[in-house]
Amino acid sequence: MARTTGRSTTHLTRRLVQLYVGLTLYGASSALLVRAELGLEPWGVLHQGLAELTGISIGVVSIVIGAVVLLLWIPLRQRPGLGTVSNVFVVGLAMDGTLAVVGDVDGLGFRVPVMVLGILLNGGATGLYIAARFGPGPRDGLMTGLNRVTGRSIRLVRTAIEVAVVVTGFLLGGSLGAGTVLYALAIGPLAQFFLRIFALPEPAGPGATVASGEPSTPAPPAGSGPVADPASGQAILPQ
Repeated sequence: MARTTGRSTTHLTRRLVQLYVGLTLYGASSALLVRAELGLEPWGVLHQGLAELTGISIGVVSIVIGAVVLLLWIPLRQRPGLGTVSNVFVVGLAMDGTLAVVGDVDGLGFRVPVMVLGILLNGGATGLYIAARFGPGPRDGLMTGLNRVTGRSIRLVRTAIEVAVVVTGFLLGGSLGAGTVLYALAIGPLAQFFLRIFALPEPAGPGATVASGEPSTPAPPAGSGPVADPASGQAILPQ
């Protein structure tokens, strides 16, 4: 019994480390894309546009938008997990912290590698925090909630949300460019690759559940129809 308890504690500790390292690296990777000035990820375009409009730091804008999106979970009857709430705060704080340390990058010869590094780091960070299974990010939960309510496919709902976000952010002054396109093409395969690397084994024993208290269920295939509400210990891989 003591040995089983020890393994469970170690498993939970590793999941927590993966969650917070992943979220921190996600914020850092977004900051690198800002410094590269070659285009941001879809939500980053909106965050930057609002930051330009309000004068608030982009990290704080990310936190505010994450909190607003999380409020939209209420009518959609989505259930947040520890990772959901942590995502709102840790990513924005890590982003502002990285921007304070990493200065402006001059010259295309430096900006392109920084952009590529940011996208690669983002993929690794996504794999880390999703594999921890502490709940989807606020924006992923919005996607799955709308999928359930509207009956539209995951792919269609996600595309509609991100197109609206990019267009709004661009009109507000957000950075749209080659980095945005490369991110859109690369993040799915990268996240899938790193998810396999950082995947954690399920706790041993019949009927085992993750630490969040929810049973593990498989993620839906890309482009599928309505899906069940994701358990609070799980996340949806970016499509």
